[in-house]
Amino acid sequence: MSSSRPGKILVAQGGGPTAVINQSLVGVALEARRHAGIERVYGARHGVRGIVDEEFVDLTQESTHNLEQVALTPASALGSTRDKPDLAYCQRIFASLKAHGIGQFFYIGGNDSSDTVRIVAEEAARVGYPLRCMHIPKTIDNDLVGNDHTPGFPSAARFVAQAFAGANLDNAALPGVYVAVVMGRHAGFLTAASVLARKFPDDGPHLVYLPERDFSMERFLADVKAVHQRHGRCVIAVSEGIHDASGEAIASQLAGQVERDAHGNVQLSGTGALADLLCEQIKDRLGIKRVRGDTFGYVQRSFVGCVSDVDQREAREVGEKAVQWAMWGDRDGSVAIHRVGQYAVSYELQPLAAVAGKTRVMEDRFISDSGTDVTEAFVQYLRPLVGTGLPEAHRLRAPAVAKVLAGR
Repeated sequence: MSSSRPGKILVAQGGGPTAVINQSLVGVALEARRHAGIERVYGARHGVRGIVDEEFVDLTQESTHNLEQVALTPASALGSTRDKPDLAYCQRIFASLKAHGIGQFFYIGGNDSSDTVRIVAEEAARVGYPLRCMHIPKTIDNDLVGNDHTPGFPSAARFVAQAFAGANLDNAALPGVYVAVVMGRHAGFLTAASVLARKFPDDGPHLVYLPERDFSMERFLADVKAVHQRHGRCVIAVSEGIHDASGEAIASQLAGQVERDAHGNVQLSGTGALADLLCEQIKDRLGIKRVRGDTFGYVQRSFVGCVSDVDQREAREVGEKAVQWAMWGDRDGSVAIHRVGQYAVSYELQPLAAVAGKTRVMEDRFISDSGTDVTEAFVQYLRPLVGTGLPEAHRLRAPAVAKVLAGR
């Protein structure tokens, strides 16, 4: 570490929590404590909001055992925030970092978080303050550019796959139509993960609707009708971000009056409206009586006991790598995961500007020609990520007993 750079570091967590974000936090804390040049490891409560409010905790004084226990605990141990800083806000962040003598700033988060890191890094460079700024990837949406996949996504995908496996069994026992809405405003990776629920040829989800393809209500109803006639039931996975050809969210079309978040986006995750409204369309226009809908919502982000071992390992390593690059490199950046061979990963440091404010969506090769399913290429992409020991469903194989009264 340059002698002109202070020996204090600060780590914070931003955006939606995940099942493994604390692995990255602990990866930073423990790796930093290995380096003689680091005097203190601070954590900011509730992301960038905690930085401007100077709400810090001293992670240097945490026991290794407790940090390891926290690493295994889902959700953001430091707390998070949905604040989306502009230049003025980032200047306040920088002022706080400077006042506390922070020499290295680590922010664990998604697209918006990477943009915050970029602005803070530029502000430090502008005034000549020696601050190393590192973005550590995290998002269940899997939508960070330059990454094969993003920590948090594999565990959420594991939950979605298992939830749909259970829903499919329920639907087979009491046939009807089942609709479940999954997180994903612009990218359909998490919704697409539902296909790992399939084992037998007639297993659901039978239809998968992604934001990468335009949604037509007429085509949707025709698809549902066809599947229901073929199987006597239908399980449907729908992304919260489905939209029509004009880009308008289907949720806002059907609901009429919708809530918007602090950034002006239609509120999609905090309501079950889309599932309910799609179910109403199926009942009213197809005449199917047994129709049920669910919205997975926040439950898929930090579900306890449904964590990918691969995700845990990689989330820890991106935190460790960020510290190593901050100590031994001479540039700011965003840690990226690249896939190697059959399944292994390597880590690279990409420029903050290459990630900041950008959104990755599912590649065309992952989406079927029909637009209502995924390809085998996506299944092969996803399987190694969700980890080992994914439960499997089984069916009775006993032969039918001949009827006695039917012929009389």
